[in-house]
Amino acid sequence: MVFALWYYLRYQDYGSKKIAIEITLLKVSDLAILVYIINYFLIPEFLYKKKYANFIVTFILLIFAGSLVKVWFMSQIMHQPGLFSLLGDLKTRLYENVISDFFLVIAGAAFKLIFDFFKMQQRLTEVAKEKAETELNFLKSQINPHFLFNSLNTVYFLIDKNNQEAREALHKFSDMLRYQLYEANGEKIPIEKEIGYLKDYVDLQKLRKDENYQVLFNCAPEVIDFSIEPLLLIPFVENAFKHISNYKNQSNFIKVEISSSNGEFRFMVENSKEAMGKTTEHYGGIGLDNVRRRLELLYPERHVLKINFDDRVFNVELKIKI
Repeated sequence: MVFALWYYLRYQDYGSKKIAIEITLLKVSDLAILVYIINYFLIPEFLYKKKYANFIVTFILLIFAGSLVKVWFMSQIMHQPGLFSLLGDLKTRLYENVISDFFLVIAGAAFKLIFDFFKMQQRLTEVAKEKAETELNFLKSQINPHFLFNSLNTVYFLIDKNNQEAREALHKFSDMLRYQLYEANGEKIPIEKEIGYLKDYVDLQKLRKDENYQVLFNCAPEVIDFSIEPLLLIPFVENAFKHISNYKNQSNFIKVEISSSNGEFRFMVENSKEAMGKTTEHYGGIGLDNVRRRLELLYPERHVLKINFDDRVFNVELKIKI
């Protein structure tokens, strides 16, 4: 459309229709290249990351470089070497080839910013809606917590003191419940608390499994001092325990690996599975599709989620830029 309009308005300036088509194609191509570079590289990499000086300098240099290349090609097409010299009607050439590009590219960038703004507003609306629904479901499921904790304390003291394993299990369950009811309500949670919650969940699940089940939980010491969305990781661990294999003559395993380096948080869960899809429990809880959706809303373009499986192993790898 731009090509057709540009040609219609300016073809009479060049005498020959062939030259007019070539010049119009050159100008529209130059404009398109500049708009795409600025919209899909400069704006995301510099402007959105608040590197304003880098954005302005690179923007101006690109305009001038694009204009120089365009004028050189025009001088070749029109057989007018003088177009590329500093002599002659420099002001007109500057206006037609540099100033015009400057404002046209700014117009293209403005469209990009407007579209991104509306896209962000839509994403924020979706996040707010999902958060409201989550809070509503939480309120529905929240039975009198004081009564619940008082009851747990009563059960704790009813357990024989020599049965230390049962007491520790109840204590872990109480910590998990307190985390869900009181600490996981905010937008972010320290990673140390989220990992502590995962560790308690894994320890409780290990009590239910016999020696034919191997559960490994490794968290690197450098996974500290940053925040994460609460209860984001637990669905993957739940899924591993719910769908672990149930072999009698060979080992069943779950591996959880957590690490962090170079501003990237890495989380891996792997479990053995049976070829026929048998599991130790029926499927339940939050589905992986819901987790994908939550990651898309909370960490857009800042996460990579890979889910791989075959007849024997189910593997989930999550990377988040922190």
